[in-house]
Amino acid sequence: MSQPTYREAIRTALWEEMERDERVYLIGEDIGLGGGAFYITKGFQEHFGAMRVVDAPLAEAGFTGQALGAAIGGLRPVVEFQFADFVTESYKMIVDFAAGNHYRQMGPVPIVLRLPAGALVSAGPFHSGNPEPWFFHTPGLKIAAPATAYDAKGMMKAAIRDENPVIFIEYKKFYNYPVADLPEALRPDVPEDDYTVPFGEARLLRAGEDISLLTFGTTCLQALEAAEILEAEGVSVEVIDLRSLAPYDKGAILDTVRKTGRLLILHEARKRGGLAGEFATIVAEEAFEHLDAPIRRVAAPDTPMPMSPPLEEAYLPSTADVVAALRELAAY
Repeated sequence: MSQPTYREAIRTALWEEMERDERVYLIGEDIGLGGGAFYITKGFQEHFGAMRVVDAPLAEAGFTGQALGAAIGGLRPVVEFQFADFVTESYKMIVDFAAGNHYRQMGPVPIVLRLPAGALVSAGPFHSGNPEPWFFHTPGLKIAAPATAYDAKGMMKAAIRDENPVIFIEYKKFYNYPVADLPEALRPDVPEDDYTVPFGEARLLRAGEDISLLTFGTTCLQALEAAEILEAEGVSVEVIDLRSLAPYDKGAILDTVRKTGRLLILHEARKRGGLAGEFATIVAEEAFEHLDAPIRRVAAPDTPMPMSPPLEEAYLPSTADVVAALRELAAY
């Protein structure tokens, strides 16, 4: 067992899968000579060669299409986007062709699309996006959203071995987050042996009795901090990390609401059209009689991510926002 950083866990998963299966190859901008925008593949090209660690030109649609063709032809490509925001250049390739191939031709499309996402050091509207709403509506795609090094390693391995296209969201904030500074719930030991983490299974980060707090990605941090504050006020908050968004763990959502009767949904992406709306609807449709208060959402406002540091801080869901929403739910 060890406690690597989130970035090291992804790197290890990619390396081990390339050692395990020679059909796995990587493609993206500067991933070979440069090691990628976040140096996750640094040294890969020297070890595996330029045929398996491919430096692509600045043409996301082109190299995504190349990888898609390779996947249909029997290889298992892993595509790296420098930032998740750039995936819009490849949207047609992913939504129409990768996701739709199963329904048209019934063949597997084992491709992983790595999307470094979320806010980090005021990178502005073109480098800080949360892409899950763009793909959640599309059948045929799986969406992984790991928040721990354990999940990042195990889910990357599962994604590479999956026969379906997988959107793999990597949270930049976690890449080099000091492990010792993470809440204990977000730093489980990582096995050095081979393992996978299945999609569609949420994880209980903190047990509680009074309010359910459903989240994923970087906002697991704010969720745990807020739960700690509410605990000191005598309110017990149950925190659940969804871990994967397609499929998502519907049973875990309904079970926790039936237990507590109150639900807050938290994510970093914008509230309008965000996944919180879908999860709230599921509860309204299937567990309404268990609710003791209206469902609440905390998410980003309906505007692009600001570049100004003070504005970015104001834009992002904060622990104070979560605490305020939890207090309102507790008092309802």
